[in-house]
Amino acid sequence: MTILVTGGAGFIGSNFVLDWLRGCDEPVVNLDKLTYAGNLANLQSLQGDARHVFVQGDICDRGLVETLLTTHRPRAIVHFAAESHVDRSIHGPGEFMRTNVEGTFTLLEAARAYWSGLEGGAKGGFRFHHVSTDEVYGSLGPADAPFSETNAYAPNSPYSASKAASDHLVRAWHHTYGLPVTTSNCSNNYGPFHFPEKLIPLMIANALAGKALPIYGDGLQVRDWLYVTDHCSAIRAVLERGRVGEVYNVGGWNEMPNIEIVRALIRLLDELAPSAEGSYARLITYVTDRPGHDRRYAIDARKIERELGWRPAETFETGIRKTVAWYLANQEWVRNVQSGAYREWLDKNYAQRA
Repeated sequence: MTILVTGGAGFIGSNFVLDWLRGCDEPVVNLDKLTYAGNLANLQSLQGDARHVFVQGDICDRGLVETLLTTHRPRAIVHFAAESHVDRSIHGPGEFMRTNVEGTFTLLEAARAYWSGLEGGAKGGFRFHHVSTDEVYGSLGPADAPFSETNAYAPNSPYSASKAASDHLVRAWHHTYGLPVTTSNCSNNYGPFHFPEKLIPLMIANALAGKALPIYGDGLQVRDWLYVTDHCSAIRAVLERGRVGEVYNVGGWNEMPNIEIVRALIRLLDELAPSAEGSYARLITYVTDRPGHDRRYAIDARKIERELGWRPAETFETGIRKTVAWYLANQEWVRNVQSGAYREWLDKNYAQRA
């Protein structure tokens, strides 16, 4: 028995691969293009482990995907591979359409052909699990109920539009062709190996370097925060017990404004890595908001709890402390990913927002 994971060198994907192999001996075939956000250093602990087969390649390469399916005969595909940064989608939407829409289409077609050739229990047990985001639902008002699985889609950025399109493709391939799919829509993940363009790792890296902590607008945008290993356990639950064709929202029950996230990070950094120049709060800088910035996301995760018995194990307080401790202990990893291209991106995105 084997599973195929796409995007397994990225933030959530690599955490999933590591978590999977900590818990069982079922091999993982890991397909990742190794773009800027894919990092083999995330998987260094698996070097020489025969249970982990890494393949560098593009999910848009139909021939490669078909070869992996026929060679390794996986019982499931777990599809993480995606362009995922809203700001990057605003500056360059084309790559998001290619990877998130065309790539998902290519995977679905290859999976359909492979699944159609299976027989008996192998065919009945096959699953295509699609990992998506709460951003497909749009933005909530302060008093609105959290997103449930029945919310209408209302994406507001090129990123969320591309993920919404991929969700619809997965649904259509199930209803039209019978492909046994499941989908999960998660809230904001955080934890180890998070590329430092996203809020939490960016704030940690900038604070330790004595750089400004850029806060979009008034900093009162609200997100639900999910520790990454909790997300991994939710996906395992969906693979094991989820109903074919169903969507499961996965959240951390941790709604917080961005500015409160930054203040929590500052408190931990002041405690664990104090600066000789005083509290890191001195570095907070408010910058021009990004275009179309959604005001609030929140996930109603009662369905996955009710049907599959899943709840997050971490509170925000325990998860964020683990996260800060990991970054403090892995400064070399951070330095290695902060390449010239990364610095150019920061300059492009933030330099004109002061």
